[in-house]
Amino acid sequence: MTTDASTTAPAADARALGLAHYAARAVLEHVLARHGATFAQQITLRLVAVAEAPFERAALVDQVAGSLKTDTASVQGVVEQLLAKGLLASEASQVRITDAGREFYAAVSGESAEISARVWGGIPAEDLATTGRVLALVTERANAELAALSS
Repeated sequence: MTTDASTTAPAADARALGLAHYAARAVLEHVLARHGATFAQQITLRLVAVAEAPFERAALVDQVAGSLKTDTASVQGVVEQLLAKGLLASEASQVRITDAGREFYAAVSGESAEISARVWGGIPAEDLATTGRVLALVTERANAELAALSS
């Protein structure tokens, strides 16, 4: 469904959020598949790529597990995959991105940025700011609910 200023958009709700998430994720996964990578690998590699220094492996695993709402064993497996592909290197308890990892990250980021510009382009800055505030609040509340359910 396409909306513009002359149509009435439906109110935001969990379904609308989910549909937007899965549509955007499917686009990214399509890009990643061309590079032989998974969504979890990209999320993990990104954290190390943007870090200014090597990343403590345990902290990386915890952060990715928290972001993806998955178990640490799965994320440890993703780190091992990135090490095996030569995109990360291990140094004692830390991991760092390799030159191949930087090249991969740059390629995927470049392709994704072009698509993101088409997806997000033309949306008024005020709408994006409002959406950002709402999504941050929804994330905070959902994380609180998840924590309560996990207790």
